[in-house]
Amino acid sequence: MNKWVRLVIAVLICQSAGFIGSLFTTPSIATWYDKLQKPFFSPPDWVFAPVWFTLYALMGISLYLVWNKGIEKTKNPLIVFGVQLVLNAVWSFLFFGTRSPLYGLAGIIALWIAIIVTILKFYKVDKRAVLLLLPYILWVSIATALNYYVFILNPP
Repeated sequence: MNKWVRLVIAVLICQSAGFIGSLFTTPSIATWYDKLQKPFFSPPDWVFAPVWFTLYALMGISLYLVWNKGIEKTKNPLIVFGVQLVLNAVWSFLFFGTRSPLYGLAGIIALWIAIIVTILKFYKVDKRAVLLLLPYILWVSIATALNYYVFILNPP
């Protein structure tokens, strides 16, 4: 497969996870999320879409770098990447779809762990791919803290 086609596919796969997550997120922003108590460090709502779009693009390039090494050599890291990508979309369902900060917190902790495992697996294949995932783990760490405080500030 042509490398450019592979790059486009990798980025589209990651952007698709964002699209799926947005199906749960978008309807809940004005009707539920805006009414929640949030911590002082909560970014304004308009920040989330461009940040996530950028992170999904970086994730896609990271995926491409590893995928480019050959599926036989990278099958396990690619499976782990797939798991964390699914958990990424599942978090949106758990937090926004079910409107549950508690379920969201459980989901984002699983996601955070899966990203760390992905980083460790990708490190053995292509260190550039890991560098592209660092903004992602940083943002999910902030999102985990935000999710935690939303849970604490809005008891069930």
